[in-house]
Amino acid sequence: MNKAAPSRTERKEEVAKASVSFTDVIANKRQNAALEKLNGMMKDIETQGEKLSEHRTIDDLRKYKKMVKEFMEEAVNSGLQLEEQRGFNRRGRTKVYKIVKEVDNRLTELANDVINKEKSQLDILSKVGEIKGLLVNIYT
Repeated sequence: MNKAAPSRTERKEEVAKASVSFTDVIANKRQNAALEKLNGMMKDIETQGEKLSEHRTIDDLRKYKKMVKEFMEEAVNSGLQLEEQRGFNRRGRTKVYKIVKEVDNRLTELANDVINKEKSQLDILSKVGEIKGLLVNIYT
């Protein structure tokens, strides 16, 4: 039995299949790295939120807002990269933008609560928890 060597076209197809799977592996690694980064940022936000609820200072509020803003930018950017890989999904993008608007509204309420100093630690913690829930919705 004499087996013919694979033709040049067949070899190119095999290489193309291998490169597709390599591309998938790289995309998967990037996605995992992005999720790890978002999880780390979320832990930092949680810690800062606890500080904010305890101390209720403008400085802690600024740090918290900055961290939330950076998280949202990272989530939206990595989400857009994933969207490009999977194809255009207008509904998914709209959902993220609605959540971003809602987070922005909650941050404004939180800022007002901290500035007024009338709200208790539990009220502040409640707002921080609501914001955390919205952030989790962005990347899940």
